[in-house]
Amino acid sequence: QVQLVESGGGLVQAGGSLRLSCAASGSIGSINAMGWYRQAPGKQRELVGAVTSGDSTNYADSVKGRFTISRDNAKNTVYLQMDSLKPEDTAVYYCNAAIRRYRFTGAYTDYWGQGTQVTVSS
Repeated sequence: QVQLVESGGGLVQAGGSLRLSCAASGSIGSINAMGWYRQAPGKQRELVGAVTSGDSTNYADSVKGRFTISRDNAKNTVYLQMDSLKPEDTAVYYCNAAIRRYRFTGAYTDYWGQGTQVTVSS
């Protein structure tokens, strides 16, 4: 059993900052990629940023230069630092991780957090 628990969402004014955290727990042998997605009302879920086990990162064009994704492998945690927030960043943010039970063998399974609301007021 694996759980992803997110924290750090909330209400912030445009131009402000928030930091999201997502901690994975349970039967974890190895974590591959970790990422953040978001879904605004009436829109499809979209990738915000992702980080590989080798710390390579990629971002949606809309957040490049404003958001930074990072991970702490010792804590099985991924972070999303969000700066210069805009009203269009308002969404439910979900973390995602590819996790397998054993360290050196087995297939990875995608897990999702429950989501955390980020609201940016103008």
